[in-house]
Amino acid sequence: MGVSSRLVKEKSTPWLPIALMAVFALTRWPGLLPLNFSAAYALVFCAGLYLPRPLAWWLPMATMLTTDLLLNLYYYFALHLDAFKATQFVNYLVYALILWLGTRFSPRAAFLRLLSGGLLGAVLFYLITNTASWLFNPFGNPEYAKDWTGWLTALTKGTAGYAQTWEFFRNTLLSGGLFTGLFVGSMKLSESTESAREKEPPKTTGEGEQVEEAAPEESA
Repeated sequence: MGVSSRLVKEKSTPWLPIALMAVFALTRWPGLLPLNFSAAYALVFCAGLYLPRPLAWWLPMATMLTTDLLLNLYYYFALHLDAFKATQFVNYLVYALILWLGTRFSPRAAFLRLLSGGLLGAVLFYLITNTASWLFNPFGNPEYAKDWTGWLTALTKGTAGYAQTWEFFRNTLLSGGLFTGLFVGSMKLSESTESAREKEPPKTTGEGEQVEEAAPEESA
């Protein structure tokens, strides 16, 4: 990235990581949002886009790992469900891919270009994770035959008794676009406000003379 990209990253570091992690943690509260409606896709994309490395890599991954462990404990002890499967590691590989994708964009790029990057990340997550579910089939879904039909079933209908996977894709795409738009829009607004302040003319007296701040008196 160029100099301008590094400047954006430096200016955003005091508050952006806290905001990103807080929003993500809140969206993971069980039952708060529909299935697959998550800030995770936007989080990792914007982390790669705005945060300085290595913070961009370890902070979102550590946050997701911590919340995943807490959620798995909740499902296991409260709902008596064994939610942890080895295929969850595929999610982290895709998150890393989306984060890397964020590093390929410039923070100075147009809003729609950055929004399209967040949407692309959401699409990648859906395609790769559902393909992994079809390929490894950790829950033994009988519909996931190892052929073209089984793969299409994994991408569209899913298994009987559960929501269809195209609904998950809808939620993934909507949430990826929504949260990316919110994060990027907030940064663009912050940059515009800061730029306007920098361009403000210096204060002047009634005669049009520039006001200079008095130098502090030196003690004897």
